Amino acid sequence: MEEMKIKTRVVGVDVSLDATTYAIVDIRGNIIARDHFCTRDYPNINEYVSQLCDRIIELVDNNGGYETIHAVGISAPSSNVLTGCIENSPNMPWKGVIPLAAMLRDRIGLAVALANNSQCIALGEQAFGSAHGMTNFVVITLGHGMGSALFTNGRLHYGALGFAGEIGHTCIVPEGRECGCGHQGCLETYCAEKGILRTARELMESSNEPSLMRGVEELTPKLISEMCNQGDAMAIEVFRRTGEMLGRGLAKYATLINPQAFILTGGIPRSGKWLMVPAQEAFEQHVFGNIKGRTKLLVSILDDRERDVLGASVLAWTVEEYSLFK
Repeated sequence: MEEMKIKTRVVGVDVSLDATTYAIVDIRGNIIARDHFCTRDYPNINEYVSQLCDRIIELVDNNGGYETIHAVGISAPSSNVLTGCIENSPNMPWKGVIPLAAMLRDRIGLAVALANNSQCIALGEQAFGSAHGMTNFVVITLGHGMGSALFTNGRLHYGALGFAGEIGHTCIVPEGRECGCGHQGCLETYCAEKGILRTARELMESSNEPSLMRGVEELTPKLISEMCNQGDAMAIEVFRRTGEMLGRGLAKYATLINPQAFILTGGIPRSGKWLMVPAQEAFEQHVFGNIKGRTKLLVSILDDRERDVLGASVLAWTVEEYSLFK
């Protein structure tokens, strides 16, 4: 009888607007090898997929070969785990419905699972990070966009069509700011990167108050948080307003689903107290009284890039094995 070889590795891929990071991860969560390239360099989806496939094949060939790989897991914004497609992303360069999982499977000959980046981050946090041991929690991603993923009773909740958790596209201000999704007043337009920069511009335009933000050619949330550390009053107000909006949005979320914790990930929560203190205050002010003071607001302790590929690797283990190379 031929001995069955158990495959002990997967490939985890994290796709963001700035970079695509890919890694070989073993069954214990150890990253064997990884690399990255600039996502923005490939605005044509076919050229992007060709580049990603070539890169994965090269990495696998140089680190044990195909016979060791169970599957590929991909984390990407606006992805639907039930269809394997990126669907109408408001921030990524590829428009419409992109069958990314099928495109990769056809070209590299391995099983491919695709899920929303928030969902993969939640898998990574539950397996290796701040949510380890939790069964009911929410991951909030705050960067170029804003998303979330729900863990209920120890499992990810996808919803009927795979779109559960789109907190960034819920209305926080009726007839407010226009959002890339086509609606107005979405939470993302106040708490994600573009929203924070818009708040900064509005504050600078509404007064003559001096600020370190004035005259900066390329203002970013990170720069604004550094200006907060220097005592810049207007920069502090930018994050106060952002935190207040975030806290109100999370209070509605918590009132509906009653999680153990919210775990905030991405670059924006790294601003620390400037965001989190007003967010916590607004959250406690607006959340349902019976859970007031009983829901944690946490900032992820994991490195973003490492956690994201680890989350994608956890996803890869959930897909049934398929290979053209058996």
